[in-house]
Amino acid sequence: MPEADTTSRQSALRRWAAERHGIAPDALDLRLAADDASFRRYFRLTLADGTRRILMDAPPDKEDSAPFVAIARRWADAGLPVPHLHEVDLDAGFLEIEDLGDTPLQHCFEASEAPTTLAWHDRALTLLDALQNRADPQGLPAYDADLLGRELDLFTTWCLDRWLALAAPPSWPALRQRLIDTALAQPVVTVHRDFDAMNLMVVDDALYLIDFQDAVAGPLSYDLVSLLHGRYCRFPASRRRAWIEAFRQRAMTDGRLSDIEPSRFHHWVACMAAQRAIKVIGIFCRLTLRDGRQGYLARLPHFLDHLEDDLAELDEFTDFRVWVADILRPALLARLEAQGVAWESVA
Repeated sequence: MPEADTTSRQSALRRWAAERHGIAPDALDLRLAADDASFRRYFRLTLADGTRRILMDAPPDKEDSAPFVAIARRWADAGLPVPHLHEVDLDAGFLEIEDLGDTPLQHCFEASEAPTTLAWHDRALTLLDALQNRADPQGLPAYDADLLGRELDLFTTWCLDRWLALAAPPSWPALRQRLIDTALAQPVVTVHRDFDAMNLMVVDDALYLIDFQDAVAGPLSYDLVSLLHGRYCRFPASRRRAWIEAFRQRAMTDGRLSDIEPSRFHHWVACMAAQRAIKVIGIFCRLTLRDGRQGYLARLPHFLDHLEDDLAELDEFTDFRVWVADILRPALLARLEAQGVAWESVA
């Protein structure tokens, strides 16, 4: 967003909050709390009595906040931990919501195999069970073949074509279709769509869900792989398999999943994880090239590692796995080095 527009939006937000609380705009204690990968920005409002709120600025010509509001209310009614909505003005694009503090889940992590990190992932998986069991997917947009395909095409458009000038391998069309078909074969549940540590806030040792406006009705395993193949950790295959198997058993017990062989379910998960890793690589390139956002290229090698972990469990995609190792990885790392990008390492 241009700087002039940003300043204008912030002034309008200040006036909006001041009027609501009966405070002169210049006397308002309002500070930037966080930017978003979208056009949303978040400010922390501190009132005279010390009460704190978060103000969301979501320009209505660029961001539709109605889904966030509707989902927050539905999930709260279902007993799920989401921030309370204090005030909503969809026409202006301003929301005043509960302040959940400054501790996203990744701040509680140590090394990937540290007991504290593993315990927090167990708790997050318990929350995922609750989300899928309590939140009715009816009324949410469908995570259908078109959407899955558009996400995969971000990789070829933004990473291969526009950033690397690299042709997709001959195996790409078959892989793309197989990943879509495998996702659609799974039971449909409510999918947060970014169930990663950065969107789970720790409040007094409890976890709260945030940034859920893009929730869809889609594959059972999607949020599972969002967590286990996320930005902040890279777990060994044995650890992932244990979590996945425990999830399968819980899902069969509570009825989310009919009786299914472990090998078939683990195949679903590996395909879903590959789909997400490919999509994320494409999104990060788009955020950099189209939106001018900084920092995303440094994360590409981590998600490339995830992709290779996923493909290692999918013998049917051997040709694509070899292409990733022999062609994509060297080209991507060389491009990062040429641009002077120091990539993130994950313990």
